[in-house]
Amino acid sequence: MTNRKTTKAIYWTGVVLTSLWFGTSGICELTKDPLVWDITLQLGYPPHFIYLLGVAKLAGIAVLLTPNRLLRLKEWVFAGVFFDIIFAFFSKLSVIGVAATIDAIIAFIMVTVTYIMFRKLYAVSHAVVAAN
Repeated sequence: MTNRKTTKAIYWTGVVLTSLWFGTSGICELTKDPLVWDITLQLGYPPHFIYLLGVAKLAGIAVLLTPNRLLRLKEWVFAGVFFDIIFAFFSKLSVIGVAATIDAIIAFIMVTVTYIMFRKLYAVSHAVVAAN
């Protein structure tokens, strides 16, 4: 079992790595970097979606990098990142092949560990509200 200091260190390392990964991807989507842009078009996504994805990624990392605030919004960011990873995995698997999914698998593991540490640091209290 990890202590709070270790949990925080793992969480923030994961947040920084996730932010670098998805921030770079978001910038590449917004600047039409051929490496990201061409693969995303090859997967069948329309250009307007690629721009929207880039904006969403950059907004999401801004939320993730905000310490001790916006916790509910961070939950939504983690959900969005997981959807992005899952869609990337299955899109690449069906269009390009198994070898192209390695980055999605690595991202999934990295974000999963980060999210687990987030949940350890910010446990949800489930208060029951009585209906009148």
